Amino acid sequence: MKRIILTGATSMLGLALIDECLENDTDVVAVIRKNSSKINYLPNSRNIKVVECDITDVSSLSDSIGRGFDAFYHFAWEGTSSVERINVSTQNKNIGFTLDAVRLANVLECRKFIGAGSQAEYGRISGAINTDVTASPENAYGIAKYTAGKLSSLLAKEMDIEFIWTRIFSVYGSYDSHNSMVMYCIRSLLNNEKPRFTPCEQKWDYLYFRDAAKAFYALIEKGVNQRLYNIGSGVASPLSEYIHAIRDAINPALPLGIGDLEYSTGQVMSLHADISGLTNDTGFLPSTTFEEGIHKTVDWYKSLTSARCEDEKQ
Repeated sequence: MKRIILTGATSMLGLALIDECLENDTDVVAVIRKNSSKINYLPNSRNIKVVECDITDVSSLSDSIGRGFDAFYHFAWEGTSSVERINVSTQNKNIGFTLDAVRLANVLECRKFIGAGSQAEYGRISGAINTDVTASPENAYGIAKYTAGKLSSLLAKEMDIEFIWTRIFSVYGSYDSHNSMVMYCIRSLLNNEKPRFTPCEQKWDYLYFRDAAKAFYALIEKGVNQRLYNIGSGVASPLSEYIHAIRDAINPALPLGIGDLEYSTGQVMSLHADISGLTNDTGFLPSTTFEEGIHKTVDWYKSLTSARCEDEKQ
């Protein structure tokens, strides 16, 4: 039986990876913030050990969760909102937290460390982005992710731990951020409000969160040491097409405010992951179309909203 450690366990990707682990009979040490309001999102399973620990104190876990793990997944990251992504002080701290996680992985005798980087590390690049292109991040978040990946790679090599860094493109699904484009569109349409957008000509790469989890899980055995992988669908379409698909999944008659807003300064017009390296090494290919994934996401959001209404009545 495999065993993994996962920081950021209540994030969208963390929860999806936990489900993937349970389906593959893999034990999970799920590291979550102290007093996390999201603890109830975690499945009730004997294969999950929940450990409450803030990212600032991750090194304290060395005496409480045993030794000998197949992989240490580091998903936790402070300051992911649009405002905090430009906060240099907040993002700089994450570099140290990532290095602390590598040191902990060494102490806990983890065979492999798998870090979650971001498409923001690339900056603005047209066309399909492969991992050989020169990264040119433009904001504090992207720069910190890039630096964390580079430094943790060197530290893992020093400690003789297998190391993989990923750059995640646009993932969507259950438990997505309240302010993501997908959730904003779903929420607005279900409330009979017209969502407002730019002309939406930019080409985006969207991957369903359960497919992303399958990609991450495949890296335990098939990911190559010291390699960088893009996590995406490998397909990019105009943002307007995704928005129409979301609307059609709810009610094709609802109006959309595409073109109501102007592009922001420095608008990124292309985010398209070349996942050939990931596919060649692990065999991963997405199995969920955007239309299928959106229907599932809409259904999840409706059930969540219904549950909240019931709670408020009690």
